[in-house]
Amino acid sequence: MKQYIYKGLIIIAGLTTTVSCKKALDEKNPSGITGESVFTTPAGFETLVNAAYSYQRWWYGKEEGYGMSEMGTDIWTSGAGDVATDLSQYLNLQGTNAALTTEWQQLYAVINLCNTGINRIEGAGLAANVRPVREAELRFLRAFYYWHIVESWGGVHFTTEESKGVITTANKTPVETFNKQIIDDLLFAVANLPATTADYGRATKPAAQAFLARMYLTQKKNTEARDMALAVINGGYGFTLQPVYADLWKMSNLKNKEVIYAVNYSTNLSFNDLIDPILNPLGHSRGGNNGHLVFGMKYDDQPGMTRDILNGRPFDRYMPTRFLLDLYNSDIDARYDGSFQTVWYANSTTRPAGMKLGDTAIFATKNVYAPAGKLYKIYDRNAVYNANGTAKDQLHYVSLSKFLDPTRTSANEAQSARDVFVIRFAEMYMIAAEAELNLGNPGGAVPYINAIRTRAAKPGKVADMQVTADQITLDFILDERAREFAGEQMRWFDLKRTGKLLERVKAHNPNALNIQDFHLVRPIPRSQMDAVTNPAEFKQNPGYQ
Repeated sequence: MKQYIYKGLIIIAGLTTTVSCKKALDEKNPSGITGESVFTTPAGFETLVNAAYSYQRWWYGKEEGYGMSEMGTDIWTSGAGDVATDLSQYLNLQGTNAALTTEWQQLYAVINLCNTGINRIEGAGLAANVRPVREAELRFLRAFYYWHIVESWGGVHFTTEESKGVITTANKTPVETFNKQIIDDLLFAVANLPATTADYGRATKPAAQAFLARMYLTQKKNTEARDMALAVINGGYGFTLQPVYADLWKMSNLKNKEVIYAVNYSTNLSFNDLIDPILNPLGHSRGGNNGHLVFGMKYDDQPGMTRDILNGRPFDRYMPTRFLLDLYNSDIDARYDGSFQTVWYANSTTRPAGMKLGDTAIFATKNVYAPAGKLYKIYDRNAVYNANGTAKDQLHYVSLSKFLDPTRTSANEAQSARDVFVIRFAEMYMIAAEAELNLGNPGGAVPYINAIRTRAAKPGKVADMQVTADQITLDFILDERAREFAGEQMRWFDLKRTGKLLERVKAHNPNALNIQDFHLVRPIPRSQMDAVTNPAEFKQNPGYQ
C-alpha cells in the first residue's frame, strides 16, 4: 500500500469534522462528487480504507508520537533540542501541548473515517469475498486508534457512529466501554482477516491476534493474553526472530520475518502524505519517517566531523537516561551495539593534526573512560551525566541508532522511507512471559524470556544470558522490554499497563520528578475544551486546567 489515496477526490464535510468542531476543509466541491456517490462504488470505498491506514503515519515515525509514547518514562530524557519538555519532564503539562493537540485531532478524524466505512460498507458494492475483509481491516484500525485514545486520555469521547456536519458536543465514556469495543472489533478482525497479504502494510489475522494479545494484557486478561500470543507463536505463520538483532534495523532488511505488523513508508517520498488536504484534512503531515532525526546527538560540532548522510541529521531531541544504558551488559548482550551508536569516524576535510579520514573522531560511552592522550573527543559517563543521573551534557551522548537511514538522498533530508515496526514477533514472547508471571507462574515465563535473550546473546555468551525463575519479576520484565524495544513507541504504555509509571520514572529519570498521579492520563487539548458547548458534561481530565 505505497499510495493510500486517490487524488482529486472530495469527501463530504462529515469526514473532515472531528468532535473539536473545527472546520478543516473549505466546502468547495468543483467535481460534484460526494461521499454518497463515492462510497457506493468499490473503488471509492477502497479509497476510504486506504486513507484509514494512512493516519497511522501521524503517530508512528513522527516526533509527536515519540513524545507521547517514549518520553516521560524511565528510559529517555530531554536532549538540548527537546521542544516539548512539558511532555517529557511533566513541566506544567497542559492541553496547549502541540503534540497532544495534533494527535487528538488526527485520531478522532480517523475514528470518524473508520465509523463511516463500517456503517456504509453494506452499500459499497464490494465483492462477497472482499467485503468481510475490508470491514475487518476497518475494525482492526478502529480498535488500534481507540487504544491510543483511551490509554492516552482515559474515558473521553466515544462513538461508533459517523459524524455528519459540525459537532459541538462531546461525551465522557467509561474506559470499560472503549475496552469492550476494542476486543469486539479485534475478535471480528481475527475471524475475517486473511493469514497473509500481498499488499504489505495491510492488517492480517496474525497482526490482529498479536494486537489482541497486547490488548488482553492491557486489560489484565492474562490467560487470554498468553493464549493469543501463543496462537501467533505456534500458528505456522512463518514468523521468526531475526538471528542477529542488529540486522532488524538494516534498510535492506525491513520486510523481515520478525515483523508482524508495520506502518510502511514509501521510497517515493511524495507518497508519504506530505500534502493531502482531502482525506487527511487537518493539516499537512511532514511526510516520511522522522525517527532518524530525534535520537541523535550533535556530532557535527566536533573536530574532524561534518554532517553527512551516514550519521544522520541530529535534531538532538531525546537522549537515553543513564538507567537505560546501565540496563545492558554489553559484554554479553548484543542489543547494546545493535541499538546505539558510540563511535563517529572522521569525515571532514578539516581535522586535528594526526587524525586521518576514517579515524575515530568521537567516542561516547556509558562507562568511565580515561582519555589517555587520545586524539578523539570522549564523552564518557561522567562527562554526560551528573552523579544523581541528571543530564550534564545534553548535546553529546550515546545515541539510539535503530532508525538511522543511510539511504536518504542528502544529509539534510528530513524524510526517511524506513517502515515502522509496530508489532514484532519478539513481543509475543514478552507478552506470554508477562502473562505467566501475572498468573503466578514465573517458571512458565522463563522459556519465553530465554528465547529473546538467546537471540540477543553475543557469540559464545548464550549461557551467560539465560535466566531462571527466581529472577523473573515485573521489574525484570520491564527491564527486558527496555533492552529489546527501546525507542519503539511502546514504553509509556508498558509502564502504565503495569502500574509502574510513577514508581519507575521517580526512581530512574531524575529529570522528570515532576510526575504526579494525574499524569497517568494526558490533558484534553485546550482547543477541544474551548470548542464544546457542553463543558459541564465534558470536563477536563483531573489535575489539568
